[in-house]
Amino acid sequence: MSITSKRVVLGGLAVASAVALLAGCASAPKSGTTTAKSSYLPCVIGDTGGFTDHSFNQLALDGVVKAANKIGSSYKKLQAKSANDYASGITSLIGEKCNIIAAPGFNFIASVKAAATANPKTNFAMIDDNSINLPNVKDIVFETDEAAFLGGYAAASYSKSGVVATWGGAEYPSVTIYMDGIADGIKYYNQQKGKNVKLLGWDVATQKGTFIGNFTDQNQAKTVTQNFLDQKADVVIPVAGSLYQGAAAAITGSNSSAVLEGVDADLYNTDPTYKSLFLLSILKKVDQASTDVVEAAASSKTFDNTTYVGTLKNGGVGISDFHDYASKVDPGLAGELATIKAGIIDGSIKVESPATFNK
Repeated sequence: MSITSKRVVLGGLAVASAVALLAGCASAPKSGTTTAKSSYLPCVIGDTGGFTDHSFNQLALDGVVKAANKIGSSYKKLQAKSANDYASGITSLIGEKCNIIAAPGFNFIASVKAAATANPKTNFAMIDDNSINLPNVKDIVFETDEAAFLGGYAAASYSKSGVVATWGGAEYPSVTIYMDGIADGIKYYNQQKGKNVKLLGWDVATQKGTFIGNFTDQNQAKTVTQNFLDQKADVVIPVAGSLYQGAAAAITGSNSSAVLEGVDADLYNTDPTYKSLFLLSILKKVDQASTDVVEAAASSKTFDNTTYVGTLKNGGVGISDFHDYASKVDPGLAGELATIKAGIIDGSIKVESPATFNK
């Protein structure tokens, strides 16, 4: 497959002015150090979900830290507390002489584009978008629909009630691409097995579904999940950063036997508090991509802005182990998933999403 032309940025994203970081907004940049062997300074700005989300933001930070350790440099991180901090936070990091700034997620697109245009000597790693066509911006995107197809198939196989539910944080392509893959994986399971497992929370045909509207409202996440539990869903797949915690609260609070599937990170490992609920996690290896991009930029005289696309084939996306559920799933499931994965890679099983980054 070949990479398409740059995606058009979502309408309504305003470019915030490049002003100095104000008191009471984002935290000041914090430094981490290693044995100093390199003066190259990688940096990362976190979205409002926080670097302790056990998911997307944490993975971006982990990748930058690992790269800093590998090249023997220090690093800086900055946490945005609100949308008002996106542009000013990036400006602050530029002022810290960062060589490359990793920005995770759609919320940063406008601010990265403005900052990269105004500061051509600073490089950027724009995670989850490929709409910025600038020589100093490296786009990092993932075909998570491929991995989510496997997650959807596994959810359908495990479900005892025949009802699976998914919902998103905000209605971004990086969220709906997961939901498309989940829906298609369930559909494929039904076709192969002659079953009728239903999916709540997302309709592929209409591209309509259930969204919280943000990645921070745990109470709403709990309420939405409870609604799906009431409709007999016994596998719930939140595509919403740390909001899986609200989903977990709904399950444990109602004494439900439902399980969760995580996204982005292997949440069984990153948040052991809820590990007993995770059937598996659908992996977007943001940490691996961030490490590779920063390390390559530090070792090269010329910045390579070619888009990085994580796929099943190159290991940029995937699914975790079943962990505690290994003995509870169908004995043939692992083999079926391996066969499906091979089919997706060789193209015999088609996985398509309107939100795909790689066509």
